[in-house]
Amino acid sequence: MNILMMTNTFTPHVGGVARSVEAFSAEFRRRGHRVLVVAPEFENMAEDERDVVRIPAIQRFNGSDFSVVLPTPGFLNSTVERFRPDVVHSHHPFLIGGMALRLAHVHRIPLVFTHHTMYEQYTHYVPGDSKALKRFVINLSTSYANLCSYVIAPSQSVAEILRSRGVTVPIEVVPTGVELERFAGGSGAGFRAAANIPEEAFVVGHVGRLAPEKNLAFLAEAVAAFLKSEPRAHFLVVGAGPARGSILGSLARRGLAERVHFLGVLEGPLLISAYRAMDVFAFASMSETQGMVLTEAMAAGVPVVALDAPGVREIVIDGENGRLLEHQSTDDFAAALREIAGASREGMERLRRAARVTAEAFSMKRSADKALAIYRKLQRQHYARRDAVYNKWRAAGRLIGAEWNLLRGITKAAEVKSRAVKADGKPLWRPDGG
Repeated sequence: MNILMMTNTFTPHVGGVARSVEAFSAEFRRRGHRVLVVAPEFENMAEDERDVVRIPAIQRFNGSDFSVVLPTPGFLNSTVERFRPDVVHSHHPFLIGGMALRLAHVHRIPLVFTHHTMYEQYTHYVPGDSKALKRFVINLSTSYANLCSYVIAPSQSVAEILRSRGVTVPIEVVPTGVELERFAGGSGAGFRAAANIPEEAFVVGHVGRLAPEKNLAFLAEAVAAFLKSEPRAHFLVVGAGPARGSILGSLARRGLAERVHFLGVLEGPLLISAYRAMDVFAFASMSETQGMVLTEAMAAGVPVVALDAPGVREIVIDGENGRLLEHQSTDDFAAALREIAGASREGMERLRRAARVTAEAFSMKRSADKALAIYRKLQRQHYARRDAVYNKWRAAGRLIGAEWNLLRGITKAAEVKSRAVKADGKPLWRPDGG
């Protein structure tokens, strides 16, 4: 089968969508399928990529770590004709997702859309963030979903939200699977030694992109409260992003900087060893559609303390493989960490066993089986054109295009201002026009 994956984020970007596309693509290829990934250019991307088409993009859009593709009409037509995909799998409803929709419509190819993200929780990256913009983003993703042949939800919580918003096409729950065999290895003791973490320390860990929408200000406060009450505790953070400074500042103000360890972005055996170095995984994000890092931690036998949220409640079972907290309270979160830190050896081993059992239910093998079953089902069906709905989408696209041109102008102006400030310390222009 020829599978065309189209995504706005891909390696070396760090995030759930990029990791999901990479993981599914690798598993499909292992099974003998051809996969072509279409993604934006990113800084520091590999030079020897195979079966990846990169589209020119603005780097670090609006101060984020995202790349935003530039409009490239007709850029992929010849590529698609040569590849002859059996299915197009889109991972976003805008930008490259719009290209995926056009290609599927023009070439009469089934289109599958994975609704990875609650996009309304990311509008702070766009100038002019407002309630109206959040509503627009919700309506956009819902309309996009209804133009697809099939929608994949990473969790049951997301599937229910999509149905409540008016998605009427078939929805299947397919989480991004975890490769269980990989997480059976690694050396937690070796990682602690390399990171200068005491062998006897109780380690609270976190892995992920360090960004504001991940609720990291709350997490830092809660972990700081726990570290204050537990002198042997340390905090291990794996990841990078704009929130790093605020996390460190929050703990430094309490005199805890020496017990915080930032390791940056880790991959492969180093990432697995980092998980193995943890005693508990702390997670406070309320914006996830699926907690991939939660299943990874559990595959390594690490129990989790997390806030109850979509994409989390399907994984963390309160009192069984960790603690799932109903309310966002720093005191409650710190108390849950203390509870696990104070568990007996038998109690901790019971939590670890339950975590591994949970991870088995989210294996990559199971998830890939589900995704391929959807592709095969669509191959057997007659492709149904929805010209009227598609034309409405194109009209909306022209409006989005106008907004994009304005947005691009704002971004360029901001870049010019930034360069001027760096050059002589004085702004080139002021908001009041001076």
